[in-house]
Amino acid sequence: MNRKEEKETARNSHLRANLSSRSSRSSRISTLSSFLSFFPALLFFTLFFLVPIFAIARVSFTPGLLSRGVDPLTVLSAPANLRVLGWSLYQATLSTALTLLVGLPAAWAFARFRFAAQPLWRALATAPFVLPTVVVAAAFIALLGPALIGTLGAILLAHVFYNVSVVIRVVGAWWSSVDPQIEEAALVDGADAWARLRWVTLPLALPSIVAAAALIFLFTFSSFGVVLMLGGMQHATLEVSIYRQTAQLLRLDVAASLALLQMLVTLLLGALSTHLQNDALQENSGLDLRRAPRRPAEYALTFAVRAGITLLIGLPLTALVHRSLAADGDPLRYYAALSANVRGSFFFVPPSQAVLNSLAFAAATMLLVAALGLPLAYALARRSHTSRIGEVLLLLPVGTSAITLGLGFFVAFDRPPLDLRASPLLLPIAHTMIALPFFVRTLLPALRAFDVSLREAAAVEGASAWRIFCSIDMPLLAPTLAAAAVFAFSISLGEFGAALLLARPEFPTVPIAIFRYLGQPGALNYGQAMAMSTLLMLLTMAGALFIERLDSRR
Repeated sequence: MNRKEEKETARNSHLRANLSSRSSRSSRISTLSSFLSFFPALLFFTLFFLVPIFAIARVSFTPGLLSRGVDPLTVLSAPANLRVLGWSLYQATLSTALTLLVGLPAAWAFARFRFAAQPLWRALATAPFVLPTVVVAAAFIALLGPALIGTLGAILLAHVFYNVSVVIRVVGAWWSSVDPQIEEAALVDGADAWARLRWVTLPLALPSIVAAAALIFLFTFSSFGVVLMLGGMQHATLEVSIYRQTAQLLRLDVAASLALLQMLVTLLLGALSTHLQNDALQENSGLDLRRAPRRPAEYALTFAVRAGITLLIGLPLTALVHRSLAADGDPLRYYAALSANVRGSFFFVPPSQAVLNSLAFAAATMLLVAALGLPLAYALARRSHTSRIGEVLLLLPVGTSAITLGLGFFVAFDRPPLDLRASPLLLPIAHTMIALPFFVRTLLPALRAFDVSLREAAAVEGASAWRIFCSIDMPLLAPTLAAAAVFAFSISLGEFGAALLLARPEFPTVPIAIFRYLGQPGALNYGQAMAMSTLLMLLTMAGALFIERLDSRR
């Protein structure tokens, strides 16, 4: 080897060492950056989720209570609580079956066929999922009247109304990504419509159907507002029983034991649903596989879906608006009364103030969720071992009901240095814990779809991380980020369970005000409840349409 070759070898060795050092330093920086992205959300999660959950467990297993036989097994084996558990499972099973029966034809029609005003029909079909439970309950109270309120039928109908969008989104997303030539090949082989449905369509879609069913069962098993307002205590689910034991009977020990049972069931169902969705959903080709209906049966299906949406979703919402209008000469009288203290009560908080409270809480929740969720979503998008653990932790609040979380706040933050029960900040914190998983899961697909080469090219040109974020990431992420923020705002605006336990009397939210007015006699109270429900419906529907528009742009 001559001297020139020795110099070249030494130079290459030096370059390799330098590259290795840079790679190691870059890896350390990346690890530190990932930790710093995780840390705020992890701290928030520990303080406002794990601490309340451990507080519930502490109450359940207090030695003094155990010595008197008030332990979780004794509480859960009590005949009354076993009946509540059995009823919760029964109504959730019926609700899930009926929702699938109504939702599957609609999911198929939206995924396979193109018809007039389809985006509007789809938005109308999926909007109920973001409607507050008190609005849904008020709409069915307005539609059904007192004769049917307090029956199982009213609960089931409201659950179908509320959850049919889950089937359209989960199963419809899968069907829209499957090439229709698979079914057309079966048609060529002589299979009739029933044979194609039985042997081709349903078996292929079974994983997504089971995923949707698990999700619907989870929502209806832990149903609170709908059951409380439409079914009453005679149809109480575990969720309603937890509220009754906490707020009415002051039996925190029994409520904590019931909350532990519900948390176990919902976490198992949530994990199953997430696992099935990850297995069932596949990458969409980006092609529009829909076509215009050709056969009479296809025209009949698209017509029946639109008629069903009109009846199931349009009628209750129309009845709600109709009931909010006074029958006398001034149809807007109930709306005008929202700012008046008709009875002259010293403790009166006008409904208009409740609207301002809800908007303020929702804005604070949206800002807090964005501050915690955006860096967390970036950290989880890297698909590392740490991000997989983070996704599992993120699932835990989804599997915990709002009433359980409110109960945890109630027993955890009752003494210094974290005596927050008198603070109006407690409600936005609870809403943030509820909305954060949905915000992050909305952002993750968009972040994972980013073209890494764009960032790398900008880095090579000398752009800083902040410049890359502002110039590349934000323009691409803006529609998804806006949709996630509006989703978080809507969740906070209509949240009912945690607010019922945590809201201060001087700071009521709109759902709490609606619930109180519906519980009081008199036409004026009823009309004000309908007026507030209509306003809340319009706000959340506007948010749903905004999200749907951004989703179609994406």
